[in-house]
Amino acid sequence: MQVNEERFALMLGHAALLVWGEMPRDIQESLFEIAVQGHPEDRDPLAKLLHDRHPRTVHSD
Repeated sequence: MQVNEERFALMLGHAALLVWGEMPRDIQESLFEIAVQGHPEDRDPLAKLLHDRHPRTVHSD
């Protein structure tokens, strides 16, 4: 069962990357926060990847 769960999580992650720019901002923020929970070292690299792939998701300061 664990193998399928990891495979499906990977599939879902790839799908989320593809449609990230089409997601509502609150969904983006929630998903991002859950993804980096327990992985603070990945916060900036993940944000950069998402912003590079989907420029409209760049947050204004």
